[in-house]
Amino acid sequence: MLGSSVLVALAAAAGAIASPLELITRSTPAGTGTNNGFFYSFWTDGAGQVTYNNGPGGSYDVTWQNVGNFVAGKGWNPGAARVVTYNGTWNGANVNSYLSVYGWTRNPLIEYYVVESFGSYNPSSGASKLGSVDSDGSTYDVYRTQRVNQPSIDGTSTFYQFWSVRRQKRVGGSVTMQNHFDAWEKAGLKLGTHNYQILATEGYQSSGSAAITVQQS
Repeated sequence: MLGSSVLVALAAAAGAIASPLELITRSTPAGTGTNNGFFYSFWTDGAGQVTYNNGPGGSYDVTWQNVGNFVAGKGWNPGAARVVTYNGTWNGANVNSYLSVYGWTRNPLIEYYVVESFGSYNPSSGASKLGSVDSDGSTYDVYRTQRVNQPSIDGTSTFYQFWSVRRQKRVGGSVTMQNHFDAWEKAGLKLGTHNYQILATEGYQSSGSAAITVQQS
C-alpha cells in the first residue's frame, strides 16, 4: 500500500498550501447575508476591482482599486436607534470615500448616512443644510438630497437620502443613532420601516482599503 501512503502524504501537503483559486474564493461575493452573528451587505456597480472579506464577529476588510462605486460593511437587519460602536483603519482620507453608519428604510424608501469621515469629496456638497445635531463629541450637519432613477434595495428607484455629516472626522467611536433620527425628524425628514443598517465603507472612482470592526454598545 505504498502508493496509497504517498497519495495521502501528497494530499496533506497540498492541503497545507492554499491554491490561488482557494484564495480567490475566500473573498465574499457581492450580495447580502449573515456572518458570525452580523448582517453584511456588499454592493458594487462592477467597475474596477473590489475585494471584500467578512472576518470574525463584526469585522470586515475591503480593498478597492479604480472602482466606479461600491458600498460594503457589517451591521444589523433591521436597523434601529442603537448605539453603534466601531474601530479600525480606513485608508480613504485622500480619495473619494466615506466611512459611515449607512442604512435603508421602506415606506418611504430612504437611504441614510451618518458620515463619520470622508475623503476628498464632502458628500453634502451642493445640498441645503437643514440643521445640525451635537452628538458623540462633535456637531453633525443635517442635509437631504434626492436620487433619481438610481439603484436601491428595491431596484432602480427615485428616493431621498438623509445625511448627518460629522465636522470633526474620526475613525472609531460610538454613534448614537437615536440622536440622528431625532434631528432628522425635527428637520421634517421622516424615516420608514427599517431595513438593514451597517458600518459601511464606500468608494467612488477611487482606490483604497479599510479594516473595520463594529459592535452594538
